[in-house]
Amino acid sequence: MQQLPLIDLAVFLVYMLAIVGFGASFYFKKRTTDDYIRGGGRLPSWAIGMSIFATFVSSISFLALPGNAYLSNWNGFVFSISIPFAAILAVKFFVPLYRGIKNPSAYYYLETKFGSWARIYASICYLLTQLARMGAILYLLALPMNALFGWSISLIILVTGISVLIYAILGGFEAVIWTDAVQGIILITGALACAFILVFSMPEGPMQMVEIAKQDQKFSLGSFGLSLSEATFWVILVYGLFINLQNFGVDQNYVQRYLSAKNEKEAVKSTLLGSLLYVPVSLLFFFIGTALYAYYQAQPELLPDSLSSLDDADKIFPYFIVNGLPKGMTGLLIASIFAAGMSTISTSINSSATILLSDHVKKYLAPNITGKGEMKVLFLASFLMGALSILVALAFSGVTSALDAWWALSAIFSGGILGLFLLGYIGKNIKRKFAAIGVVLGVVIIAWMSLSPSLSDDAGWASPFHTNLTIVFGTLVIFLVGFILSAFFNKHNLKKE
Repeated sequence: MQQLPLIDLAVFLVYMLAIVGFGASFYFKKRTTDDYIRGGGRLPSWAIGMSIFATFVSSISFLALPGNAYLSNWNGFVFSISIPFAAILAVKFFVPLYRGIKNPSAYYYLETKFGSWARIYASICYLLTQLARMGAILYLLALPMNALFGWSISLIILVTGISVLIYAILGGFEAVIWTDAVQGIILITGALACAFILVFSMPEGPMQMVEIAKQDQKFSLGSFGLSLSEATFWVILVYGLFINLQNFGVDQNYVQRYLSAKNEKEAVKSTLLGSLLYVPVSLLFFFIGTALYAYYQAQPELLPDSLSSLDDADKIFPYFIVNGLPKGMTGLLIASIFAAGMSTISTSINSSATILLSDHVKKYLAPNITGKGEMKVLFLASFLMGALSILVALAFSGVTSALDAWWALSAIFSGGILGLFLLGYIGKNIKRKFAAIGVVLGVVIIAWMSLSPSLSDDAGWASPFHTNLTIVFGTLVIFLVGFILSAFFNKHNLKKE
């Protein structure tokens, strides 16, 4: 266990207090429900773009991407390569769609296509996904801090969760956007500084890092084979395209940002900025992982025996942050890790509160609620989601792999929404009952692919496909079943007439 130097602890604590205070300061501005949900539609495109970028990044990315590159290669970067394709589709189709509807909920559109059941289904799935996501991020954020400093996992979860909760509740959407923008800048600055120090700390200069990495094929993007059971280039590319279409098309986090811009042109600019900025930054994280590999290959004596196993890959970057950086810089990098996690959680809290108000309270419980009543619901819903996320994070303590649990839960909870959205957007004259049948079959496929490998010892019953294909197959099943059944019965009815 390490002791964090006083100056680094001071940098970290000052950052935490400053960001919470900055976010909470928005509470003192006079606001309406519209201000709380989308910043009154007056936020600058660059700030929204930085917030979209911060939504992409989390403490999972900050720690897992370098760990992934350290352990293997740049296969995971293929996910980022898919983002520009999804972003182009988003600005061409999704941004105009949601700006035209002018409803704060991403799932109102599904109701116009398939009825209220679709909106309820999608919104509940979204809320469950956000709880699992926030819980996993809080827990994974605590792990390296516990391993390095001996800080209590429960205490880290509570302090981080409460800190985010304070400014997310008090500041609303405007606070989320501006704190995301600040934290995105800190995150990029910290990562760039770390990469620079790593490269120029190689005993024989920067080229030694390149030579070691090339020798061990660390720059590989993975196999170009056609196997569906391995994480090939094509599997990751298709997975990335589907998951990013889901983000841009049906994720409340993104839809709220489309609506917060001053006009459609600004919304397009912010979407492109935020999504495309993630591509080079994720490349930077992979580069850091590769540089760490070369750094410790060239100087193995710097790595303790306790971290010599490849199973500890995710702990290598935090170890370097504590032991390989100048004093003061360590505090900044730890702040960057927390910034990544806090940005994601604050976004999820605000968007979840918006969904609870728009899709449930105003729709069913209190249709005639006043403006003051709406604000009370938003405050209460934000507190509820934040508090539940802390409980979920504490519950993750008994899970063997929190990351695997998050992937499985997110696939089950969110995998069906994209298929339903595409069915409504692309399909014509789709019958509601056939859309519902498609969703049921799609969720069955998703559950089978997500859970069967871990629940079954029978190789014949377990899914033979790579887990990243879960959302792909689930989406396709929902879309094709709904589309084909509607087309068949529409044609059959025409013949009858």
